[in-house]
Amino acid sequence: MTDSTSPPPPAEKSAEKPAGISRRGLLGLAGAGVAGIGIGIAADRAVLAATGAGSGAAASATRSYDFYGTHQAGIVTPAQDRLHFAAFDMSASATRADLIELLQDWTIAAAAMTAGKDIGEYGAVSGPYDAPPEDTGEAQGLPPSGLTITFGFGPTLFSTTDGVDRFGLAARRPAELVTLPHFPGDMLDPAASDGDLCIQACADDPQVAVHAIRNLSRIAFGRAALRWSQLGFGRTSSTSTSQATPRNLFGFKDGTANIKAEEPAAVNDQVWVQSGDSTAWMTGGCYLVTRRIRMTIETWDRTILREQEAVIGRNKGEGAPLSGGTEFTEPDFEVTGRGDEPLIATTAHVRLAHPTENSGIRMLRRGYNFVDGNDALGRLEAGLFFISFQREPEQFTTVQLNLARNDALNEYIRHVGSALFAVPPGARPGSYVGAPLFA
Repeated sequence: MTDSTSPPPPAEKSAEKPAGISRRGLLGLAGAGVAGIGIGIAADRAVLAATGAGSGAAASATRSYDFYGTHQAGIVTPAQDRLHFAAFDMSASATRADLIELLQDWTIAAAAMTAGKDIGEYGAVSGPYDAPPEDTGEAQGLPPSGLTITFGFGPTLFSTTDGVDRFGLAARRPAELVTLPHFPGDMLDPAASDGDLCIQACADDPQVAVHAIRNLSRIAFGRAALRWSQLGFGRTSSTSTSQATPRNLFGFKDGTANIKAEEPAAVNDQVWVQSGDSTAWMTGGCYLVTRRIRMTIETWDRTILREQEAVIGRNKGEGAPLSGGTEFTEPDFEVTGRGDEPLIATTAHVRLAHPTENSGIRMLRRGYNFVDGNDALGRLEAGLFFISFQREPEQFTTVQLNLARNDALNEYIRHVGSALFAVPPGARPGSYVGAPLFA
């Protein structure tokens, strides 16, 4: 599939890939050290065991999702409980052929891991004693745990911020794929934002998710380097009607009105890029936004309940809108109380994020809580790692601009990381993720 406006691509490797990781990828497995990945996972697993959080999850632990398909998994898939997200930059010396080979190698490894298998020919324990194992082995004996691996391409993969077309992809860049704007109140850390490539690994076992990112990072050695990563726990939204609505770290139910997989019309209209949209190779894909949102937990915890509920626009127990009803009752923004003031304030989060306030726009949210220790002042380094998938990035920017300008919740949060990625359609067996981009 090609864009009619794109020049013929140069001769390159076939879109098909033999069933094996390239020699370059295997050398990465042997030579790479991946610092900083997976710290705290052993403790996290211990907490799960101690609290019995995984005791009723035997069925979900053995669940697996095929990596190959029309769309990438990890989008409308029922949201798992754990996340490891990573952004990468291609190395300065990498070529177009290196990029294609990396995507091919990542595809082969992702297909194996989502099926609960080791990567490589020999895996973690069956290879030569005089060589490093192909697989790191920390997922040995663990079931697939619903692992999904989702890949995305950042704006700088197509051309650098200086306008350099490193991989001959500038003419194939979707018009919508631009660096997200700086919204009012943003305090962004460039080291925790953007990236050439991204990988979202979600699973119901944190060690399975970390294993995925760890091994894909090793495969990338010499071709791409980790730019930033984020561990997440406790999904903050539901992507299926079979799931209960979870709570965020402010203690409120989050994502009640999220798009669900059981709404195919909404998913097609609001999530998947359609034939006839701006870029043909993205048909069946979507756009992924991440925002690292720091919550000022200590300030929130000293706020009275009435104020907390007014800021959100829902009650804290049931999660019902302040206009009345139950959790899934549609908010009524016209109902007033004392002094003819609306029961749901004009600055309430639920009002400002609602489709009626944003020209009917919806997004499929898939965020996670995070707690990364404490800062220099002893405050919790905690918050929401926001993830959303949408047909066009403008869906996010429209809603976020409304929130950034007017949301009462801004007193208690800070946006410190930001990124946008194009998520290509799913790969078919024998091919690799992103192959239509190079067709």
